[in-house]
Amino acid sequence: MIIVMNNTATVENIDNIVDRLQKATLSTSKIVGAEQTVIGVVGDTGKVDKELLSTLPGVEKVLKVQEPFKKANRAFKSTDTIVDVAGVKFGGDKPVIIAGPCSVESHDQIVSIAKSVKAAGASMLRGGAFKPRSSPYAFQGLELDGLKLLIEAKKATGLPIVSEIIAPRYLEVFEESVDMIQIGARNMQNFDLLREVGKSKKPILLKRGLSSTIEEWLMSAEYILHQGNPNVVLCERGIRTFETYTRNTLDVSAIIAVRKLSHLPIIADPSHASGKSWMALPLSLAALACGAHGIIIEVHNDPANALCDGAQSVTPLVFNDIMKCVNTIDNTMKEIKDFMHV
Repeated sequence: MIIVMNNTATVENIDNIVDRLQKATLSTSKIVGAEQTVIGVVGDTGKVDKELLSTLPGVEKVLKVQEPFKKANRAFKSTDTIVDVAGVKFGGDKPVIIAGPCSVESHDQIVSIAKSVKAAGASMLRGGAFKPRSSPYAFQGLELDGLKLLIEAKKATGLPIVSEIIAPRYLEVFEESVDMIQIGARNMQNFDLLREVGKSKKPILLKRGLSSTIEEWLMSAEYILHQGNPNVVLCERGIRTFETYTRNTLDVSAIIAVRKLSHLPIIADPSHASGKSWMALPLSLAALACGAHGIIIEVHNDPANALCDGAQSVTPLVFNDIMKCVNTIDNTMKEIKDFMHV
């Protein structure tokens, strides 16, 4: 439920509404705008009389939120959320470009790639220390040693780092090591993990599940927001369809839908979506044209010998070309977004 206060509402009027709702054991959040204050209400709203609320001093209207996600809903917060990750801002006018290898393999590998993607203009460094794989025999990552190597790459370049967490027991070390914690596609509905990262102050990158609907994805974000962490960035990384030519299918329509439904920033992952390095550039441009606030691309200095997902990794040279294209069309993208109102 949303209570929209009129522009003459006093602080006492607003506090009176909040006090009534909290006495009914409902959770409230105030969104103060330039002209109006909106009170978001979460919980069993059947406990309160909506007709009575609408007659109280300062109340303009009372609205029911139809979607099950509340705090992630644009109705709760009409302005875009800006998520700041060590000075890198998701949700602003400038697209955020995250780049790096699927997995951290060695000191020389991760530092070399970090330096090359920074030189090309990347905003952040990605790298998997823990790698949940479909096969138990596949490379699972260097784990805690991989996190240490990521920290060394950050020291060498200054790039903020993002890496995937796979279990709540690692949360403390991730909070100490990385600037942004990634929840991978396979863990999108790991609700225990979502609750724990929701208690963290670290920004969260939440990838869409392989076969998840947009609503399910936003409900997973809701778990994090409900625990008190407002810094969630969504990532469209492709969904599983009947098509087998590509690894997954990048759902660019989901980017447009999320921009309409939610105030949370959203980026795209063309690498996991296609599984083919040569598709990274056109899919990146398509995602940005549809309103994505950034992209995350896999970059490896030797894709043919990568321990994980080499086929979808671009070389530093190709990544440099991608960055040139992204920078060249940035102004055009802004015009497209203005036209689409996203």
